[in-house]
Amino acid sequence: MTDLKITPLTPSFGAEVAGLALADFVPSGRFAELRALFEEHSVLLFRQQDISDASHLELAQAFGPIEDRKKDERKPGEQFTIPKVTNEQTDSSLKEDRDLHKLHLESNFLWHADSTFMPEPSLTNIITARVVSSEGGATELASTRAAWAAMPEALRARIRGRGIWHHYSTSRAKISPELAKHPMFHKWPATCWNATWKNPVNGREALYIASHAYQVDGYGDAEGKALLEELMAFCTQPEFTYAHQWDVGDVLIWDQRAVLHRGRPWPYDQPRTLSSICTTATETDGLAAMRLPA
Repeated sequence: MTDLKITPLTPSFGAEVAGLALADFVPSGRFAELRALFEEHSVLLFRQQDISDASHLELAQAFGPIEDRKKDERKPGEQFTIPKVTNEQTDSSLKEDRDLHKLHLESNFLWHADSTFMPEPSLTNIITARVVSSEGGATELASTRAAWAAMPEALRARIRGRGIWHHYSTSRAKISPELAKHPMFHKWPATCWNATWKNPVNGREALYIASHAYQVDGYGDAEGKALLEELMAFCTQPEFTYAHQWDVGDVLIWDQRAVLHRGRPWPYDQPRTLSSICTTATETDGLAAMRLPA
């Protein structure tokens, strides 16, 4: 990797990568180098890339199966399209209600990992800026791996080995009870995952938490929610976070097993569009250990 320049994003996690166009890693046979950087740093930033939709999809497929939340809704022959986080084109399920779509976007302002509420959660998000606003609109990231390593043992002991329950509607209810009732947020039943995710490559553990989490095994509702809030507050302290202000073409790749993220507000009358592909975690990514015995 002598031609790659690796610059830390923060003292505790993340790296900016330069020296090779992101779209060239797979065709050149160098994806293994990129995957090694991903495992080591949890977050990778490539600035001002010229990455097409086809290259975006090819890169995501190298990480693993593409997460397709609408596979069951597609008509025969209808192809997967890259999801967009945007205020220009609404989600098809909410297109009749702009107010609900705006609330849905605001739900992304909560700290979360994608798809903790799905039967098979995400491994990574690969997201690139297509249209940016003149101000605001940053994406913030928080390392739950760095936070877990720095967490007082007394706090870690309260959650270690326990199951945390997740449901899509939980995060939406924090924004709007009306939004949380929408059928798209009840598509999957509640999931329960181990509170920590151990990286099978390097053995490092990360707290696995999200705004979708609502209950902890072994605790009552109020006590469990209070613990989740305490853990989230610890993990999102400034020393464990990074804020990225987008330029067109910037690409962020992060490890959903070890990183939280949230969007930040921007002037809603200005268009902003990010293209986002998540890949699904598999057994080789440590998923089996996340399923606790019944």
